Amino acid sequence: MPQVSHSPVSTPGWRAWAIWSVGVAAYVLAITNRTSLGAVGVEAADRFQADASTLALFAVVQLAVYGGMQIPVGVLLDRYGSRPIITAGMLLMAAGQLTMALSPSIGIAIVARILLGAGDAAVFPAVLRLVATWFPAQRGPVMVQFTGIIGQAGQLIALVPVAALLHATTWSITFGSIAGLGLLFTILVWLIVRNNPAESGPDVSVNTDTGVVRVVTSAIDTGVGIRAAWAHPGTRLAFWSHFTTPFAGTVFVLLWGMPFLTAGEGLTTAHAAGIISIYVVAGMILGPIIGDLSRRLPNHRSLALVLPAVGLQMAAWIAVIALPGPAPDWLLWVLAIALATGGPASMIAFDHARTHNPVHRLSTATGVTNAGGFIAALIAVFVIGLLLDAQGAGTPDTYTLDAFRVAFLTLIPLWVLGVVFILIERKRTRIRMGLDPERRR
Repeated sequence: MPQVSHSPVSTPGWRAWAIWSVGVAAYVLAITNRTSLGAVGVEAADRFQADASTLALFAVVQLAVYGGMQIPVGVLLDRYGSRPIITAGMLLMAAGQLTMALSPSIGIAIVARILLGAGDAAVFPAVLRLVATWFPAQRGPVMVQFTGIIGQAGQLIALVPVAALLHATTWSITFGSIAGLGLLFTILVWLIVRNNPAESGPDVSVNTDTGVVRVVTSAIDTGVGIRAAWAHPGTRLAFWSHFTTPFAGTVFVLLWGMPFLTAGEGLTTAHAAGIISIYVVAGMILGPIIGDLSRRLPNHRSLALVLPAVGLQMAAWIAVIALPGPAPDWLLWVLAIALATGGPASMIAFDHARTHNPVHRLSTATGVTNAGGFIAALIAVFVIGLLLDAQGAGTPDTYTLDAFRVAFLTLIPLWVLGVVFILIERKRTRIRMGLDPERRR
């Protein structure tokens, strides 16, 4: 049955921009929370006396909870809207960082990362829903890109102020301060954010054969949900696009980039922070460009934008891994810029999810999509840690460049797997849309 739903207001006013700004600021803090451990990975290994596998476990647990929560969060968003979900997410992250600040052992620190992953999972899909409900559809691709771009500033906050605060004070003060910010944003979000414009009507489904109009409030109410979202090849294309594009950058920033650059490549901490900053800034610059190209090339985004971004990342990583000896600065800059294409390219996946799903199923499809990149990152982070340990290079004192080279080969089969499924689901989506003929059996 074809679905027709009300669009958001045609011209967003000051209130829409205020609500979006608070949501994006909350997302910046969520990114800071997410990457705070990666910026101080060596210090965390020393504090908890953790080998590479254990250090990877912190990130794996966080990513596993994040990925596992995406679909439940999507269903809850479709039922309750963005305001309560973002509020709950900020509160969970504040609790997680407070637990991390006071954690005396690895076990308590893992509990902290579970809370952090659960809270982080709620924020980005909820902000995307604010974009969908408060802004006209034609602004969607650009607004999604801007949301992602501004959010990446959280990586810079984790990389510079958080690391500097840790070196100037203590572990407890640093992570306790982040927890305090989370509590402040919990209150701010509840006071300012609203789910929908007051003038917007309910989402409806229309049976074009009988003319019956029915109000729907969630995917659960219409008997669809996860299976209906996944049944559409456009959602599967979105999932595999998000699986393939951002995970290498996530691995680099979330945990293994700083140890690789310092202990592996022999850079100073400040020099390594500069390389990672290039990654963040390049992503913020490339975002509007890729967003505009995505808007101009709606039927060619996978071939023109997603797959070239994957190819560029793979080529840069192989060049760094294959080069004998430490990589020159210029090649590390190229690597950072190549990895930076993954974030903006991954936002195209959310355009697929929005295009191929009705409004009342939007957040469920977004959750399915968002899980993709973090499943890939989870696998990569953990396997890299296992391979470092297997080579006897599991602690900051024993990290070597050769060990990192072998461990980072993990990325290549994940890229290949993702590219294969992107090509398969792209073809199926084009057939579903009538752009390509049916395959002959």
